[in-house]
Amino acid sequence: MRRQLVPAIVSMVLFTVLLGIAYPLVITGIGQVAFRDKANGSLVERGGKVVGSSMLAQPFTTERGTPIEKYFQERPSAANYDPRSSTGSNLGPTNPTLLKETRARAAAYRKLNGLADDVKIPVDAVTASGSGLDPDISVANARLQAARVAEARGLTTKQVLELVDLHTDDRPLGIIGEQTVNVLDLNLALDRLSK
Repeated sequence: MRRQLVPAIVSMVLFTVLLGIAYPLVITGIGQVAFRDKANGSLVERGGKVVGSSMLAQPFTTERGTPIEKYFQERPSAANYDPRSSTGSNLGPTNPTLLKETRARAAAYRKLNGLADDVKIPVDAVTASGSGLDPDISVANARLQAARVAEARGLTTKQVLELVDLHTDDRPLGIIGEQTVNVLDLNLALDRLSK
């Protein structure tokens, strides 16, 4: 029994040190040297104060959850924008609860943005992302919100749409997915423009 127990314990200690201590330290070191911003959460600072992360959605609402009209709004979040509980809704496309939520979100989106009942709404405006923390919205979603944001800020819709265009990110690798707009970056650019 000792012949089997000693190698097992030595192996456990060796692999714990290698894979539980050394490997994470090496990877952390590489991350801090080569990808410092990303490794530290892609934090965005304004005036020396952290205002968010460009990689995580955050609400642009009052404490009661009412959307602030002068800001572009993120996608809905099944995680309530809490990065510690990243989650999707896990509701299938035919689930009555999802259909009810989607209809309610569509009505609220139309009301917030002053849209007619027959205006088609982008799917990302009424459904949560898989993580519940996607920081980007579609270009179509941003364009539909532009008139409301412009009016709330005393800007022209053209000015806001130009800012949307400036903050539109290309498709990853030029072929994957769609163009997107990072909401935090766009809202911070609006704040700078409005000052």
